Amino acid sequence: MKRFKFLCICLLASIVLPQSSFAQSVSKYDQHQLFTPFFFTHNGNEYRSADGTPGPKYWQNSANYEIHATLNEQDTLLQGEVHINYTNNSPNSLGFLWLQIDQNLFNPASRGAATTLVSGDRFDVKGYKKGGEHIQSASVTYKGKTYEINPVITDTRMQLRLPFAIKPNGDKIVVNVKYSFSIPQYGADRMGRLYTKNGVIYQLAQWYPRMCVYDDVRGWNILPYMGQGEFYCEYGNFDYYITAPSNMIVAGSGVLQNPQEVLTTTELKRLDEARKSDSTVQIIKENEVGVASTRPKQNGVLTWHFKMENSRDISWTASKAFRWDAARINFPSGRKGIAMAVYPIESQGYEGYGRSTQYLKQSIEFYSKTYFEYPWNSAVVVAGVALGMEYPGIIFCSYKIKNANLWHDVTHEIGHNWFPMIVGSNERRFMWQDEGLNTFINGFASTSFNNGEYGDASYPSISPGMGRMMSGATDPLMTPPESMGFRDVGLYYYKTSLALDILRNDVLGPERFDYAFRFYIKNWAFKHPQPSDFFRAMDNAAGEDLGWFWKEWFFTTWTLDQAVSSVKYVDDNVANGALITIENLGEMALPVTAEITEQNGKSSTIKLPVEIWQRGGKWTFKYNSTSAIKSVVLDPKVHYPDTDRDNNTWNSPQ
Repeated sequence: MKRFKFLCICLLASIVLPQSSFAQSVSKYDQHQLFTPFFFTHNGNEYRSADGTPGPKYWQNSANYEIHATLNEQDTLLQGEVHINYTNNSPNSLGFLWLQIDQNLFNPASRGAATTLVSGDRFDVKGYKKGGEHIQSASVTYKGKTYEINPVITDTRMQLRLPFAIKPNGDKIVVNVKYSFSIPQYGADRMGRLYTKNGVIYQLAQWYPRMCVYDDVRGWNILPYMGQGEFYCEYGNFDYYITAPSNMIVAGSGVLQNPQEVLTTTELKRLDEARKSDSTVQIIKENEVGVASTRPKQNGVLTWHFKMENSRDISWTASKAFRWDAARINFPSGRKGIAMAVYPIESQGYEGYGRSTQYLKQSIEFYSKTYFEYPWNSAVVVAGVALGMEYPGIIFCSYKIKNANLWHDVTHEIGHNWFPMIVGSNERRFMWQDEGLNTFINGFASTSFNNGEYGDASYPSISPGMGRMMSGATDPLMTPPESMGFRDVGLYYYKTSLALDILRNDVLGPERFDYAFRFYIKNWAFKHPQPSDFFRAMDNAAGEDLGWFWKEWFFTTWTLDQAVSSVKYVDDNVANGALITIENLGEMALPVTAEITEQNGKSSTIKLPVEIWQRGGKWTFKYNSTSAIKSVVLDPKVHYPDTDRDNNTWNSPQ
């Protein structure tokens, strides 16, 4: 989820802290704490191999959904019925099932409401009196017989206790639930209602009961939905029908199955043109918004039918206020897709959503070429009430943002289709594994777009600020989202991204890193990797024992402080070479880059591996000088989040 404004505020708050508070004259470094031989706490097994790939007996359950839902605008009510074809591929019998009913977050008595600050916060889930999921009935169909089930509801989880056990290794069951809920106006910044001059924009997410993940690590994953922690879902196929007032345009995850029934001849013609065009084509223009001729039916309702295969979730939007743009997506394999944008007149224009289709299209093309081909045939960006939220094939962005902010929001949210929509990590426990990896790839997309229009040529300019932000952190990245200090949430994004930048550029090198990163993505596409799977995959494919790196960046709040202690000459003779002593004063350790300048103008860059710190926090190396040393500068390009850059430089007293 995008936290652009929030993270900027957090980062600025960190940067203004006084520099002197980070000065470290006494070393905190202990090599025995960092270079431990027992980073991994368990061995590989038949489900998850030691090399970071799925094991020979890896399994995951699947859930195929058929959903019928009706939007009642008069009551802002959604009524639905879901049929879930669930397959138990595990080696265990299942005597009960757990489902997520996330709309219960908006019940004033929810755990999320109880843990919301009195002053409110971004998610602000308290106070919606009509909020909550209403389960009208639940049943299961097993071996041709249907059983009514009395569900046991606990906050945002629903348990179905079965009168039998679902057998292991491929047994199947159908879960049937009828439900309804009132659509919140502000749905925890993930969904809701936006009132525009031409009508309400509905963004529907977490809108159907869905299966909790049952995996080989925890069994049922049943952490409640409390606002900040996002989602962990099973993969499957989706076949869904949205019935809405006939004057509305509906856009959703997946491919529309009945365009001839819900679109006009003109719209169909323009969509066909868009599928052949790299330039943006207007499907519904400014002067057509709300006009009766844009709808094939003037009264009553229309049902929109969508399908999406091998996805972990779906979402949709509906409004009579939409402008609609589209353009072709070109995939590396030669396949074609379509990128779309729907937005109100308030958001139009070149600085606004007039460019959003291109932002979406070119982001997808970049990520597909660089990391893994986007597996679906359509994507849509929706301008609405949510600041920024991601779902497979559809993203929600704030209707207010423009220019660079809109680009970064669009490329971030669609980037989530790689992490965690393709590489299906557990967001509710390990927020860095999707937000951080996504933020990392976003930087490359920004540099690529339109010759670097929104790129950062001063990379990685965030390092000095991150040093200060990391110094004030109280929680490591492995902290679950609901336990992370509010001030530290930005670290999931930027600390993770910076760690991967440093790993790529200063530890492994781009070629080794990129190969290992793609190895991880390829092996865990449409599966459920744990953090250790990521660490093991990178270690094995890159050919490096990185336990020290993973420990300091992800499991601790340690900080870095490299310093130049002294410069001397062998036998006090410049001609014999210089002895340069450096120190590691913080708890972290990283390789060393030293830029050495001599009095005669000669300049050299020396690179030392992290292994120099294996025996302690002080290291002396010889430099074959040709004249007296004028200066020594550590980390001259400012790649590292060093907490005290003053001691990075040594200048000759002469």
